[in-house]
Amino acid sequence: MLDTLKSLLEEQIKDLYSAESQLVKALPKMAKKASTESLRAAFEGHLEETRGHVERLAEIAQLLEIKPGGKTCKAMQGLIEEGKEVLEEEGADAIIDVALIAAAQRVEHYEIAAYGSTLAMAEHLKQPKIGKLLQATLDEEQGANEKLSDICSDEVLPSSEMAAQEDETESAVVQRPKRKVSSRQG
Repeated sequence: MLDTLKSLLEEQIKDLYSAESQLVKALPKMAKKASTESLRAAFEGHLEETRGHVERLAEIAQLLEIKPGGKTCKAMQGLIEEGKEVLEEEGADAIIDVALIAAAQRVEHYEIAAYGSTLAMAEHLKQPKIGKLLQATLDEEQGANEKLSDICSDEVLPSSEMAAQEDETESAVVQRPKRKVSSRQG
């Protein structure tokens, strides 16, 4: 029952705990599919951060005297399901990497929104310890999003353009009509 701001905060912590726990399982698959080394490293690094997020949320649950589990974050479930579609796709490595980044940034934006609103609740309830823990995670989520943007714009998108140009060149070569050679001489 959501009859107080404190009960809502507790539900948000459980929801975030579920979301982060689901990500701990999904990130290794994304790292494995990534072809760009810096993207793979970013996913692996964020996996370690995400494990830390789960620990922080467990610590917050202790402070609130609740159990963190028992709730399923349906939003994260949907975002991960959408991301699985990318994992099953075939295509140019750079294009798959762009799709992985897009899926990962959807997750990051969801988390940034969720942590931001939960932090505001904790601050309003004058819970500085909880606020500090939430702020640390929010900062890491924002950092992960920025890192993904940088990798995308600096490395992956330029590679995807090259892949597209190579595809166009191959198509032009294959589709070029053969000229008829005239046997008459002029």
